[in-house]
Amino acid sequence: MSGSERLTELESALGHRFRRSELLEQALTHASAASADGRPSLERLEFLGDRVLALTIASDLLQRFPDEDEGALARRLSSLVSGESLVRIAHELEIAHHLRSDSGVTDGGIPASVLEDACEALIGAVYLDGGFAPAAEFVERLWTPLMTAHPPNDAKTELQEWVQARGRKLPVYKTVAAEGPPHAPVFTVEATIDGLGPARGSANSKRAAERAAAVELLVRAKADNG
Repeated sequence: MSGSERLTELESALGHRFRRSELLEQALTHASAASADGRPSLERLEFLGDRVLALTIASDLLQRFPDEDEGALARRLSSLVSGESLVRIAHELEIAHHLRSDSGVTDGGIPASVLEDACEALIGAVYLDGGFAPAAEFVERLWTPLMTAHPPNDAKTELQEWVQARGRKLPVYKTVAAEGPPHAPVFTVEATIDGLGPARGSANSKRAAERAAAVELLVRAKADNG
């Protein structure tokens, strides 16, 4: 499949046909690739998409849960715009297949933080290309399945419940790398469960890296075992 065919496939998944294709390309360009060839990176679009996502989800929650107070709504919002939710949507859209980045960024797999940023950048790109309505439609269509009757668990809790329901041992988390300067460290954590190869996640804290690894492991576990 050619690059243009892949982008057309992604547009179908997004539910939006871009009039300005350069916005879609920018949303899929990591800063490492942008510095190499002079293309604009996804960072500015990610900044915008983060705000569009939060506004859309907050508005939708008010309509779906009219009897909940702001505290309960805030917990739902926090979960739905979290890195875990963004990574799940990124996997659903297969964003990893479309990203442009330096090989040094993707050695060992694309970090969860990069998938999160690209997912938000796509929202920002849709907003700039078509306005708020198509961006909100994109968010609502993909995030609605996550809006369950109760605020969703974080990925570590969900993974633990998944293995316990199947009589397996609890997940094991191991920090395998700690890099970067003290003011901006990057931790890589490896998560394992019985019967499935390890998954890794990277983030600016060990706890966030554990959650990222749990998201990746959950996606694979459910795909392999249902």
